[in-house]
Amino acid sequence: MNRLALISLIPLALATSVAAQTMDHSSMPGMAMPAQPAQKPKPKPKAKPAAAPARKTPQSKTASSPAATPSAAPMDHSTMPGMTMPAPAAPAAPAPDHSAMPGMAMPAGAAPMDHSAMPGMDMGPTAQPDIPKSPPPPPPADRAADRFFPRAEMDQAVAQLRREHGAAITSKVMTNLAEFQARKGADGYRWDGQAWFGGDINRFVLKSEGEGTRGEGVEAAELQALYSRAVGVYTDVQIGVRQDFEPHNRTYATVGFESLFPYWFDIEGAAFLSNKGELLGRIEGTYDLRLTNRLILQPRAEFNLAAQDTIETRTGSGLSNAELGLRLRYEIRREFAPYIGVSWDRKFGKTADYARTFGEDVKATSFVVGVRAFF
Repeated sequence: MNRLALISLIPLALATSVAAQTMDHSSMPGMAMPAQPAQKPKPKPKAKPAAAPARKTPQSKTASSPAATPSAAPMDHSTMPGMTMPAPAAPAAPAPDHSAMPGMAMPAGAAPMDHSAMPGMDMGPTAQPDIPKSPPPPPPADRAADRFFPRAEMDQAVAQLRREHGAAITSKVMTNLAEFQARKGADGYRWDGQAWFGGDINRFVLKSEGEGTRGEGVEAAELQALYSRAVGVYTDVQIGVRQDFEPHNRTYATVGFESLFPYWFDIEGAAFLSNKGELLGRIEGTYDLRLTNRLILQPRAEFNLAAQDTIETRTGSGLSNAELGLRLRYEIRREFAPYIGVSWDRKFGKTADYARTFGEDVKATSFVVGVRAFF
């Protein structure tokens, strides 16, 4: 009986010894505990009466008894994996001290580093030095190839290079309109084209336009010979003479322009002074609306004006006549494009009165079929 009593006391003695040890989690792998300030020893609580010899296991007694760990420090669970503790609000921190960064060992008493002068660290706008402006240096007059080739041969080579790049002489012949006009009454035809020869700055230009009626022959025809000079990237000024063959012979001094306006409007204008003192004007414009890479819709407008009434040429002062057209062309090649469209022609003012007097139509609407080509 005494042996059995002694054996039953062994587990109780082991539990008391284990509970008396301090729970130190700092020695666990990955559990770095911050240093705790020294604390005053807490008064030891009074001993509780002995618990009844219940059937409690030694583990339950150890976990529930606060007296078992009188000197244990408070546990900091913020460093345990998965335990995220809200950070307390802190006052505005002073300038960052990089000396505490790993590998940034700062000597004792050293002043904080100023990183604003480091390359790539833009800390805001800074004053730029005032660099004096000077004209560019003149282009070199000597050529490296002159050391190895005769000067005369090099001059010929340079002249040929300039001709091929910017000073080349070229030419072009273009028919803007070459069409048949189907309309009420007698059908008609019309042409409008030009040819030029020269360089990028100076050119000699020939222009011709006219119209007629089938069965009646040519009703109006003119030819212009002009000198054209580029005065801008998109503008040429032209001066020359104009000769009318029908309906009456007239010779005009001509001053005009051709220009490509913003948004690709092609505008032409001219003033004509005849050898009999008659002053006329003309302005026309086109715009290419590309529906596809080869299908182009072109609106066109032309207005003719006069400064006086001339019964001989059947022209009245003011706006004498206007032509509005809409043509759809298909560029089989860039140089060759057949088209179809519609054209509306109307005479105004005194010009319309002259037309009625001679039994001519004041207005006409035509369905047109033609070709636009150049080479």
